[in-house]
Amino acid sequence: MTQHNIVLFHQYFLGKNDSGGSRWNQFTHFFAIKETLHTHVLSGNIHYSTGEQIGKSKWRNKESVEDGVTVYRTWTYAGYNANFIGRLIGYLSYTLSSLLQGLFISKTKLIIATSPPLFVGISAILLSKLKRVPLIIEIRDLWPESAIATGVLKNKFLINTMYLIEKQMYKHASKIAVLTPAFQRDIETRFPEYKDKLHMIPNGADFSLMQDQTKRDEIRNQYNWGNKTVFAYFGAHGVANDLIQVINVAEQLQNKPLQFVLIGDGMQKPMLKEEASKRNLQNIDFIDSVPKHDVPHYIAAADVCMAILKKTDIFKTVYPNKVFDYMSCKKPCLLAIDGIARELIETANCGIYVEPENTEDFKEKVATLRSKSHSELQELGDNGYTYVKDNFNRETIAQNYLDILKPLLQ
Repeated sequence: MTQHNIVLFHQYFLGKNDSGGSRWNQFTHFFAIKETLHTHVLSGNIHYSTGEQIGKSKWRNKESVEDGVTVYRTWTYAGYNANFIGRLIGYLSYTLSSLLQGLFISKTKLIIATSPPLFVGISAILLSKLKRVPLIIEIRDLWPESAIATGVLKNKFLINTMYLIEKQMYKHASKIAVLTPAFQRDIETRFPEYKDKLHMIPNGADFSLMQDQTKRDEIRNQYNWGNKTVFAYFGAHGVANDLIQVINVAEQLQNKPLQFVLIGDGMQKPMLKEEASKRNLQNIDFIDSVPKHDVPHYIAAADVCMAILKKTDIFKTVYPNKVFDYMSCKKPCLLAIDGIARELIETANCGIYVEPENTEDFKEKVATLRSKSHSELQELGDNGYTYVKDNFNRETIAQNYLDILKPLLQ
């Protein structure tokens, strides 16, 4: 049986047991076992949150993840997490190195590029033209809108350049996969000529996370959480996440039996730790990123899990992957993100929405959840699990992705 080679441009593809969004780790596994598809992943060699080099070689590391999945970690500028200029150079260095690696992958039948960063579109378009194969563009976040909204991107020349790249990506793509209905509406409105290319392939729940939560009590004892109500956040500590909101709320609730826990890494983590120290906060813990296989233990150790983003209209369009993780682990969610994510948890009845950057509202919603009994919190968690099981099962979503790939492989 003929094996088809797929090239996937994904600058932040997770390593084994790495924390973060595992969407494409699961998709590539599913493609390999369900069809004769071999995915060659072109990823960067600088970790997206820690800034540390992945692999021994600065230039190229090759890893066979499983039969049907090979990952190439290509050179990315090491100053990626230093500042905006460092990040921009990091994007461009990966754009060049991944393109060069892609040229050496033989018998390629299809190219997929997942954005952000938007610059992956340059490499993907060029490689698809050189190899004369179809291209799928996936939009995980609307760029450059997100960078503009968070104040990261202000230079007009760069903004116009990114909008040009975005347009070229849609123009040259055979199909465009989007993660939310809001993304689909946005692209349809701005580029109605590409409406027929659009396919909604959302994020989903990883139910393997539910399999092992046996270390709950061990973790609570390790951090001396005792009988406190624990509100935990998992993920990046960047500008977009705006976790200073948690510091502000923790400062005002120091005398309550509460503990706020921030798990992960990112550019703003040193600042957040410094702020907590300045304010002498004892009710907040900072924990480094934990391996993927330990994430369910930490989720289980929390009473409520948090998802937080900066207050801006662009984030009303996103489904944060962490929310699906919380729901799949049967944990109630405190959500400081408006828009379709709010619609999700309210429809599922699995948590409470808090207005982003509103400290008073945050305090009130924390108090509301803290006042609930164990059984009431468990009911919210069960509601979320049932809803994602019925509507956002990642295995079903992966099959839907396969259905749009197959016609392009003929």
